[in-house]
Amino acid sequence: MSNQTSTLDRPKVNPLQAEAERALLVGAEIYANKDAWHVDDSLDELALLADTAGLKVVGIVTQKLDHPNSKTYIGPGKLNEIDQRRAETPYDLVVFDDELSPSQARNIEQVLGVRVVDRTTLILDIFAKHARTREGSLQVELAQYEYLLPRLRRAWTHLERQGAGGGGGSGVGVGLRGPGETQLETDQRIIRRRIAQLKDEIADVHRHRELYRQNRQAAGIPVVSLVGYTNAGKSTLINALSNADVLAVNQLFATLDPTTRKVSMPGGQNILMTDTVGFIQRLPTALVAAFRATLEEIEEADVLLHVLDLTHPNAEEQAQTVLKTLAELNVADKPILTVFNKIDKLGDINTSDLNEMIAELGIPVEPWVAISALTGSGLDQLQEQIEQLLAQRMVALKAHIPYRANELVALWHERGVIESEEFDAEGTLVEGSLPRRIVYRYEPYVLNGKH
Repeated sequence: MSNQTSTLDRPKVNPLQAEAERALLVGAEIYANKDAWHVDDSLDELALLADTAGLKVVGIVTQKLDHPNSKTYIGPGKLNEIDQRRAETPYDLVVFDDELSPSQARNIEQVLGVRVVDRTTLILDIFAKHARTREGSLQVELAQYEYLLPRLRRAWTHLERQGAGGGGGSGVGVGLRGPGETQLETDQRIIRRRIAQLKDEIADVHRHRELYRQNRQAAGIPVVSLVGYTNAGKSTLINALSNADVLAVNQLFATLDPTTRKVSMPGGQNILMTDTVGFIQRLPTALVAAFRATLEEIEEADVLLHVLDLTHPNAEEQAQTVLKTLAELNVADKPILTVFNKIDKLGDINTSDLNEMIAELGIPVEPWVAISALTGSGLDQLQEQIEQLLAQRMVALKAHIPYRANELVALWHERGVIESEEFDAEGTLVEGSLPRRIVYRYEPYVLNGKH
């Protein structure tokens, strides 16, 4: 048997957790990809991701390409330049600003002699660090294994190298025939089994979440979901509106697991506000798939608040990323209120200049409201806009509710809007509007001509 240790038997030490590891960032401007961010802006964001993961950025390298090199992503000349640069600027690993194929990563490591990770690996590492709930941890682990599976071969190339040469027709030395491939297949089988188990566990969590949603829908409580680019200020906003204590720091993906809080609106209506995971450009496909259950909170929402950091230099690109992701989730047709956050950073800006800034973004933003979740400026207008959008989602109704069903009158007061209320010997005549999802409970008492 091979005396090599399986990659799955080794202690689970995350290579990105070493303190102050020195990272060299590499990005390419691909001419064919006209919709991509500018390479400098994208690398600025990658530097923030690296900082969040605990890395120390010691340098940045860029290259303009017609298309990525199939073997090493960047050109061989640029790769050699990076290799030579290590003598002047020592680095421990190289981080690419795009997803690398297993063969590309392997080829680059062979030239540079250091570890190579890509944007996807970095984001997966950050998600693993910030997952707090069981569901979040399961989803991150699933994404990590699905990303790792096609890349396992890199961990066993040491056996392939040992087996090269040797006598006999096979070209494999005595005692070295097959163990690497056998162990590789064993690891793949173990990972596939674990992936299946994780999917079962996530499905179980999803069933519990679905029951919670059904109970919530039966209660008729409107749901407002916060969506937006990571670090746009969603957690600060939900704290300001609900007096909650959701973690809010100036860091990418500071919060990962969805948070739901009850918020009382000025008109007396209670709503549930959900803070979802922040979006980012080129969010790994594996993560989007793994977090689909969490993102279903967005699908169940009555209104979406698109929180956007108006002061960010890439505000337009960030907004486009969010809108594109919403379209991919098939929720772009929901009522969306654009919330321009962090206006406190703009100083004493007048309304005309603010309108001009927003117009220059070149994205659909109507309706919109400008706020500072940090100082509380504009929150009253935000709540008014939310109430107006929720009112548009309600159904006008007139019903005569017998006293034996008086709990429905109480529910109407709590969940809907009452325009008039009269009492007679048999019950209560109520006219107003109700959330669409609970209208069915009033069907037996609806009066003709009003519904």
